[in-house]
Amino acid sequence: MPELAMMIQATQTPSRETGGAAVLEKAPERVRKPSPRYKVLLHNDPVNTMEYVVSTLRQVVPSLSEQDAIAVMLEAHNTGVGLVIVCDLEPAEFYSETLKAKGLSSTIEPEE
Repeated sequence: MPELAMMIQATQTPSRETGGAAVLEKAPERVRKPSPRYKVLLHNDPVNTMEYVVSTLRQVVPSLSEQDAIAVMLEAHNTGVGLVIVCDLEPAEFYSETLKAKGLSSTIEPEE
């Protein structure tokens, strides 16, 4: 029973309307806002080979499969820009800067 009281995080306060009966009041719940997400974008690159772009994407963003990296490269090649990943700000900055350091053109922008 003490576990239930801890889980509810309630306090008992006497109430005048109910003749002194205890009334449970729930503690206010904390509402967490999700952190803003950012898109890491790869821009079309007329200099590097498609193979280099794919292998670099896989090195920099280990969560990308071979197929995903190829899809990003083709999207950038065909439309001018490809979506690499959507993530929190710090990893997005890291991915974009690392892609740039390896000779690829990359930017980040807030997810809408």
